Amino acid sequence: MTWWSRLRHPIVIAGLCLALGLVLAHQSGLRLNTTRSIPLGLYRMSPDPIVKGAYVLFCPPERSEFDLAKERGYIGVGFCPGGYGNMMKKVLATHHDVVSVTDDGVTINGTLMPASRPFEADSMGQPLPRFRVTDYVLASSDLLLMSDTNSHSFDARYFGPVDRDHIQSRIHPVWTWK
Repeated sequence: MTWWSRLRHPIVIAGLCLALGLVLAHQSGLRLNTTRSIPLGLYRMSPDPIVKGAYVLFCPPERSEFDLAKERGYIGVGFCPGGYGNMMKKVLATHHDVVSVTDDGVTINGTLMPASRPFEADSMGQPLPRFRVTDYVLASSDLLLMSDTNSHSFDARYFGPVDRDHIQSRIHPVWTWK
C-alpha cells in the first residue's frame, strides 16, 4: 500500500476532517467546557462587557495556588502563562462589592452564597489552599470568580479575587447539557 492510498483511507480522512473542524471551531471562538464549574457544553467567546452574572474564560494568574491546582489536576495544562490551562467561571462579584470568605462560606454584600462553604481537603484528603477575608471591598479591577453549579469547584474560595487583566473573554452558552 502506497502512502497516497493510506492517506485516502476513510478513517484517516475522517480524522483529518475532525481535526480541521476543531481548529476552525476554535478559531471562530467556540470553546468546549468539560468541567463542572459551569454547565457542561459549548460556549461562544464574546466581546460583551464583563458584568456580574456573566460566564468568563480566563488565564489563571501565576501564583502558588494555581501551581498546586495544576500539579494536582484541578486545572489543566495549557497555553496560559505558567503553563496553566484556561478556566471558566461565573462572575459573582465586581468592583465595590463587599466580600467575605470564611469557614462558613462566601458572603457578597451581606448575602451568604449557597453551597459556598470551603472544604479543608480535596477528595484525596490533600489540604486545599486557604483564602480567607472579611469585608473586603473589591477594587475596580477585581472579580470574584466562582462556580454556581459545583460546590467542589476550585474557585475564589481557594484563590481569591482575580484581576480583570486575566479575563480572555466573556463566554455565552451555545449548547449545554447536564
